[in-house]
Amino acid sequence: MYYVYVLLSKKDNKLYFGYTEDLSKRIEKHYNGEVSSTKYRLPLELIYYEAYKDRNDALQREKSLKKSGRAPEMLKRRLRYFLNKVQ
Repeated sequence: MYYVYVLLSKKDNKLYFGYTEDLSKRIEKHYNGEVSSTKYRLPLELIYYEAYKDRNDALQREKSLKKSGRAPEMLKRRLRYFLNKVQ
């Protein structure tokens, strides 16, 4: 399986989108500050992920979420609504 995931930085309240083949291992690396793009944004929380059978589908989804446009805005809106309800 291939995963697209979303982390929330509790430091700056921003979202980070990523892709991996091993979700638990990758998230652990983020949490331990071993990923250069997020190590200064700790602590982080995994708030969402999607699973794909096809690697290319997962990579395309990650790219679409990292670009500006409808896909990331819809997901961000949905996640922010959920996070506001939980807090």
